[in-house]
Parts: sequence; C-alpha cells; structure tokens
Amino acid sequence: MARPLDRDVVLSVAKDLHLSRANFIPLKSSLVTRAAASRHRKFSTYAAGAASRLRPLRSWWPLLTLVALLLASAPFAISPVRDATTLGPVNEATLRRPASYVLLAPLSNVLDLLTLLSVRQHVALLLTLCLAYALWWWWRGRVLPATVAPTRRAVRLVARLGLAVLAVLAVYFAGALLPRPMAALEVGPAILAVDFHAHTKYSHDGRPDWTPEDVRTWHRDAGYGAVYITDHRTFEGARDGWANNPDLAGQGVTLLPGIEVVWKGEHVIVLDADKMYRGIFNATLRDIDEDALRLASAVVGNEPVLIETLPGDLSKMIPAKGPGTAGMSAIELIDGAPRGLGQVRRERGRIIKLADSLDLALVAGSNNHGWGRTAAGWTLMYLPGWRGATPEQLTLAIERSIRLGGSGTTKVVERYVADTETGVALPLTAPLVTWGMLRTLSMEERAAWLAWGLALYFLWQLRMLRRRGA
Repeated sequence: MARPLDRDVVLSVAKDLHLSRANFIPLKSSLVTRAAASRHRKFSTYAAGAASRLRPLRSWWPLLTLVALLLASAPFAISPVRDATTLGPVNEATLRRPASYVLLAPLSNVLDLLTLLSVRQHVALLLTLCLAYALWWWWRGRVLPATVAPTRRAVRLVARLGLAVLAVLAVYFAGALLPRPMAALEVGPAILAVDFHAHTKYSHDGRPDWTPEDVRTWHRDAGYGAVYITDHRTFEGARDGWANNPDLAGQGVTLLPGIEVVWKGEHVIVLDADKMYRGIFNATLRDIDEDALRLASAVVGNEPVLIETLPGDLSKMIPAKGPGTAGMSAIELIDGAPRGLGQVRRERGRIIKLADSLDLALVAGSNNHGWGRTAAGWTLMYLPGWRGATPEQLTLAIERSIRLGGSGTTKVVERYVADTETGVALPLTAPLVTWGMLRTLSMEERAAWLAWGLALYFLWQLRMLRRRGA
C-alpha cells in the first residue's frame, strides 16, 4: 500500500516550482534560463557585429590574392627567355619590354601567354575556366526565383552562359587582333636574329590585309634582323618585301625570299627559292620535283637549303647526307603555331637528338600569318659584319653558314611557358602556366600589376557606393 504524500512536502515543492517559473522564458520550443537567453543575445549581437566588420574584407580578397601571388612568385623569378635546347639561361640576348608594354603589363602578359599556349593547353585552360565558372555559380547560389516562368528561366540561363562565352572569346580575339606593344629580343652587334618561317596575305591562310610591310614592322617590334617570307604556292609576298628592303641589313629588317612546299608528304621550307631554285618546283608551286631537286643539289656548295617544319612526322624527314645530296639541312625547334608549339614540347628531346646525330641546324619560325603580337622564338646566328651587308650578301651568308656549320650554326631562344603538355600537369595547366607567367615578371611589371589592381578595386568600390546612394 502506497504511503500518502506529506502535505508539507507537497506545498514546499509547489512553492519552489512557482518561484522557479519566474526564472524561465520560452525560446522557440524549449525553456532556457534568462541568463542563458542573455548570453545568447550577446553572442548573436557579437556575431552580427563581426560579420559586419568582416564584410569589407570580403570585397578585398581579389586584391589581397593578387598581392600575395606577386609577392610569393618574386623569390622564384626567372628570365622570360631561355635557350630552347638546354632550357638554361641565354647570355647572348635579353628580352626588352618597352615602357608601353610595362604600363599595360596585365594585358601584355596575359595575351602573350595565351599566344604561346599549345592546342592541348588551350583546351585544358578553357575546360578549367568552365569548371571554375560552374563552381562560382553554385557557390553564389545563382538560382532564379521559382516565380520565373520556365521559358524565361531558360532564356536567362542561356544569356548568362552566353555572356561568359563571349567574354572568353573577346580575350582571345584581343590577343589575335588588338594592336599592342611587343616584347623584343636584344642581341649583340655581331649576332643576327632570324625568323625562317613567316607568311603574308598572299598565302591562302594568311590574314587578308597582312602585307609584307606589316611583316617587316611586326618583326622589327619583336627584335628580328631578318625574316624569310615563306608563303604557300606564291612568291608575290617575297618579291614585294625584297623590292622594299633597305640598302644595308643594319638599316632595318630585311625580308628574304623563301617558300613553303610539300616534299614526300612533309611541309618544308626552301630558302632563296624564287631567285635561285625556281625550277625545282612543279607548275603549281605546291610540290618539289624530285629529279629537279636532285640535280640542283648535285652542285656542291650550292645545294638548296631545306628546313623541316612543325608539326610534322619526324620519321619521314630525309636529311641531307653530305655535300652534293638532297635533303634537310635544318629543322624547326620552335614553330609559333599552337600545333607546332605542342609538338616541340612533347618531342623536344627527340628533335634535339635528331639534329645532333644528323648534323642539322636548329631554327625558329614564327609561322606568323598576321595574328597575334608575340614572338615564340628567335634563331641566333653569329655573323660579324652582317649589318653592313646587302640583302643579297646576307641571304648567301645565312645559307652558306647552315650548309657548312650544321648543328653548330645556330642557337634557338624561346619565350618561357610552363610545360604542361603531357601527364598529370595537363589538367593543371591553368594554375601552372599562370604561376610560370608570374615568375617571369620584372619588378616594373609587378608594380604595374599592383597599380592596375588597386585602380580597378577602387573603381569598383566607387560604383558600389553610387549604387547604395541611389
């Protein structure tokens, strides 16, 4: 039998409960003490204040990131040009960046980098940008309200994606078409910088308004002393350029005659093709006549100088086997077209080994068709007195040097770009090539980057203030 509750105990408990309820307040679905509620309110107020104080810092993160990258890359700075064979420094040349180039450093550096990427690197970069844009969209919660009709929702989505695509295309078109300052190679007075592969509007794939004088100006701004006009199936560009050459090579960029043709399925360049070797081609100037080439090559010391171009099948390359034989006397180690740049980065070792074993000169060709304002590489030749030579004397000296000197005739200098052509580096192209670009910046360029970053940030802040005021 249960023991009855003591009346005094019941009254005491009831009294305690009555008094304690005064110390409780409702919070959502539970009861907390007033002290706890007070602490909660203080914490909420502090958190809101902290968030308010940190909100301005959130707008600073792009500028802070830029400063951090500029400072972090400075201790690892490298030269923007290097020996394309050894990948080491070049003592004979330096890259000169004019004041206008430095003033526009962010634009100059980024567009130069895009121009120097291979096809694979372009694809990897664009895929990375697409992924980054998708992540940004998700992180910012770019979700349209449910009240928006499905059709209008689709139109808005397509419009936003279209604007992103147009922004990327605008950057690429700016790199290809925008007139801007160029970085130029500076060499000693006895060294000649040559481009063995360039085109004009007379090539079927050349820029329609790209004249030989435009070629001359482009190469002057890039630091060349001579360039071979090697159009497809025509000598018109080479003839126009030759007609307007300076009397002496040191008085301006000398345009020399050449042509790009096909021999045994491979694209090759023939130097001095119009003036000396017009008869070794077929009627359409597309292919080399086998018998005519063999006869022309039989004259020792006067063999046509043929250069293997890239991209190409190196297993099909036929080298000259000595004086009086037909074949390649040189091979490109740098070709400025995206496909050519990719093959060089994948097969650099093989190309160098072939040139060394077959005694072939290594050369650089811009393969420029009128697009872009960046030189990928230069061929350096030691030719004392070349500045006082006539165009005829200069082209004879270049060809004679290649015939006799072979692999020891030239040095190829290239612009530095991080090699992400193969392996696990390929999907990391965007961060690796960006880091590589930052490492090549001069102190003046770093200052220009910082100045542009500050200017853009304050312009954006001014715009936000005006929007708040409105």
